[in-house]
Amino acid sequence: MFRFAILITASLAGATCATAEIIDVKYFGKLDLTPFACTDISRSSFINRACYDKSQHFMIVQLRSVYYPYCEMPAATFEAFLAAPSMGQYYNANIKGSGSDGPFDCRTHRAPNY
Repeated sequence: MFRFAILITASLAGATCATAEIIDVKYFGKLDLTPFACTDISRSSFINRACYDKSQHFMIVQLRSVYYPYCEMPAATFEAFLAAPSMGQYYNANIKGSGSDGPFDCRTHRAPNY
């Protein structure tokens, strides 16, 4: 009876149980998405989701089923990516870059600590 009273009191007080979304990011490892603003993408054939942490200038993009990190990315670049008529073309030309060292590659740019 006591447990029931606690449960009812908690539910009336608006208590909720939230779980963090933790993903596995290639070249980065496990990452909690709590500080990120994420957008599900339905208008691209290979980009499924884009998440951005403005305070760290850090983007995570899901290409098909794999998440990839991009470091030291200005907010304006992320916003232009989301608004681009073709997200895939914008990604290939402005984010992915050419070769192994793209303009925001976390292997050669400062990666944030979470």
